[in-house]
Amino acid sequence: MNVFILCTGRSGSMTFIRACQHIDNYTADHESRVSLTGAERLDFPDNHIEADNRLSWMLGKLGKKYGKDAFYVHLRRDREITAISFNRRWDYPNSIIKAYTEGILMAGKMRGLEYCVDYVDTVTDNIEHFLRDKPNKLVIDLEEIKTGFRKFWSAIGAEGDLQAALHEMDHHYNRSKKNGTLIQRIKNLVNR
Repeated sequence: MNVFILCTGRSGSMTFIRACQHIDNYTADHESRVSLTGAERLDFPDNHIEADNRLSWMLGKLGKKYGKDAFYVHLRRDREITAISFNRRWDYPNSIIKAYTEGILMAGKMRGLEYCVDYVDTVTDNIEHFLRDKPNKLVIDLEEIKTGFRKFWSAIGAEGDLQAALHEMDHHYNRSKKNGTLIQRIKNLVNR
């Protein structure tokens, strides 16, 4: 069985895959086939876990190839926090938010949080619509990642080192350096 971690990006998918690499009966990778096209783009080995936020733009192809036979995880993070994280990444190489705003919306060089929120909402809607009829699925919120990961482990019949996998959740891979302080300030304000 193949497993696909669907998300907006900026939602812990790299950390999730690092945890999955402690599973012995599945391979796991992050954005492993991003530069490929056609049938090759979705030609994953059997018993493989793949996280790739760009799959949200290929859900028709993914559904045709894997359909109801795969297991899907919708990995989510707080909408506003995710948008803020994207707003810090306009000038990153291969920036998905820049590609969305300039290429999909055709908004030119416009930038701002409203475009990031629109991206998060659009991708979330795409994923939710795709998953509406899938029997093998799980929604995991980043804010409850360890609880969600335990459910995921059980749901896919994972074998391996669960404790080492959960320990990976204590690390923040691919974290935006500028973003960490801002997010902490927002959390502090919310928790007052």
